[in-house]
Amino acid sequence: MINVAIVEDNDTIREGLAALINGTSGYKCIGAFGDCETFLAKLKTLEVNVTLMDIALPGISGIEGVKEAKKIKPDIDILMLTIYEDSEKVFDALCAGACGYLVKKTPPSKLLEAIKEVNEGGSPMSSQIARQVITAFKESKDIKDENQEFELSSREKEVITLLAGGNNYQQIADQLFISVDTVRHHIKNIYKKLHVHTQSEAVAKAIRKRII
Repeated sequence: MINVAIVEDNDTIREGLAALINGTSGYKCIGAFGDCETFLAKLKTLEVNVTLMDIALPGISGIEGVKEAKKIKPDIDILMLTIYEDSEKVFDALCAGACGYLVKKTPPSKLLEAIKEVNEGGSPMSSQIARQVITAFKESKDIKDENQEFELSSREKEVITLLAGGNNYQQIADQLFISVDTVRHHIKNIYKKLHVHTQSEAVAKAIRKRII
């Protein structure tokens, strides 16, 4: 059973998500909150596996909510829900520690798959949002960071680019004609070189440092 918490201020969306989760075998909504404050106040006692977090919330924003939730439960898995245009805010959410992000228009079946993927250690990303984020930061007017210090190999750059595009390990392996174990090896090296510990942190840092 995957225990899911929802933090969403829109009553219709929140109730719809709760109904979808509770109506699906293997999933259970253990809490639906209209704001981060209420969620954070109860987080210590929540037996939650995956949290769905809206970005635009009254009071504490979803991005700040991720940071605060991580302080309470460092290993908490949070999947951000956003609208299509929120690429910059999504990037900030990844930097804060979110493990994935989806657009609110994601079909119910895909949303359930994403929750399961997060619960199994994955980092699902809507491809259109991934492209928006990458494009936004490639076009940024900021001074380009020097990234020679990271010394990623050409293959490692291919892997992190595919990861940023929302591909899972098997899809990366298929596209690069390598084994899944080899993909894991490359990602382990990427983590070490970028000084990160999660897929979302690796993708966020690779974009921020203009590695991809």
